[in-house]
Amino acid sequence: MKEFTAKTVEDAVAEAAKILGVESIHLVYEVKEEKRGLFRKSATIAVYEEEDAAAYAETYLQQSLKALGVEIFTESTMEDGIIKITIDSDSNPILIGKGGKTLQALNEVTKFAVSTKFRKRYRILLDVGGYKEDKYERVAHIAKRTAKTVLRTHIDAALDPMTPDERRVVHNTLSDWEHIKTESSGEGPDRAVTIKYVD
Repeated sequence: MKEFTAKTVEDAVAEAAKILGVESIHLVYEVKEEKRGLFRKSATIAVYEEEDAAAYAETYLQQSLKALGVEIFTESTMEDGIIKITIDSDSNPILIGKGGKTLQALNEVTKFAVSTKFRKRYRILLDVGGYKEDKYERVAHIAKRTAKTVLRTHIDAALDPMTPDERRVVHNTLSDWEHIKTESSGEGPDRAVTIKYVD
């Protein structure tokens, strides 16, 4: 969190945007103090950055799960605009759930909490004990194997429904393949990637 002070809130926002190198409409801030005197006025705003959102997400996870009797350790990193939080505990299988369903739900709740707090949508990705990284490797392997079949047969192939981050792995894995195109279709939990042959 960084604080900026100027004569008005608008001036403080403009100064923060200039110094941080972002458009003012993309700033996430709150007014900390606003003084309106006869001869002098000033306003101070606190500007929140990704690091603040990550710290809040970690605290939210720790406190929420502690209330359920689960102690966790967390570590966050920023990568390509995504806040990645690694979780580790003595209850990793419980936090992951069958097919990763509990982890996915925990991810969505955390995103909602952070978005509500900072009035901005952040891309947050939770992982428990390396579960997601292992899953990504399997997804990439399936994508490559299926793409080879599509190249050989020229017949499109639809993969099983996946979470948004897993679909992104498929798209990224095959983005440079010649004669291969990937498309997502479907709604909600049924959204899946189709691997297509193109001339």
